[in-house]
Amino acid sequence: MSITPHRTLGAAASSLADQRAQQTAQAAGTDEEGATQPDAPREAAVSRLEPTPGIELVVGLGNPGERYAATRHNMGFLVVDALAGRLRAAPWARFARCELTSAPMGARLLLARPLSYMNRSGAAVAWLLEHLDLTPPQMLVVVDDVDLALGSLRLRRSGGPGTHNGLRDVCERVGGSFPRLRLGVRGRTGWQDLADYVTSPFDDDERPVVDQLVSRAAEAVEACVRDGLARAMSLYNRSAPSDPAI
Repeated sequence: MSITPHRTLGAAASSLADQRAQQTAQAAGTDEEGATQPDAPREAAVSRLEPTPGIELVVGLGNPGERYAATRHNMGFLVVDALAGRLRAAPWARFARCELTSAPMGARLLLARPLSYMNRSGAAVAWLLEHLDLTPPQMLVVVDDVDLALGSLRLRRSGGPGTHNGLRDVCERVGGSFPRLRLGVRGRTGWQDLADYVTSPFDDDERPVVDQLVSRAAEAVEACVRDGLARAMSLYNRSAPSDPAI
């Protein structure tokens, strides 16, 4: 029996709601029916293999379509795709505003790719937060950044959009209180038109750096979900490697 995308979204929202209810009950020392557990420990042990309470949704920003698949502006898509592979996520489900999948990390981690073009990403993000009953701090946005050298990673708890139009649209829709992971995409060569530059493919000699960057970014997201933002920031906020090939 096939499962429709809307049933998938409903199941995801229900699973997340159940997870939060269980966490609240454990913190209060009650069971699922509300009965007090007198012998419950004050602090429940959390497995290192499961995410601590926090990030439940990871949104990669990019442009849909094969034309933009391997461009600088699609690093967000590349990272969530890498995460889906690493975590053996479910098949992608398609909705009007985004594609969504769930990954077996802890109770459930959701990954999303907006279907709108980059500059209109905010509508999809707002729709996801509303339908999944999540707040902006429970969402991590992964995005390219031309202001950072190729190979750099910057993880921040909140902030403004900088020069990124996709982030600007998201901030205008949901505010700036969401964590974001920026991936540096600025190569050594300059550009005349920024829009053309970020929607163009990487140079051949940049590809090894891009592959390493996507892999490190996926690791950073996993650390963020599993160990928390502070720990992940201390491990992955690094400048681009001092490699003459970059």
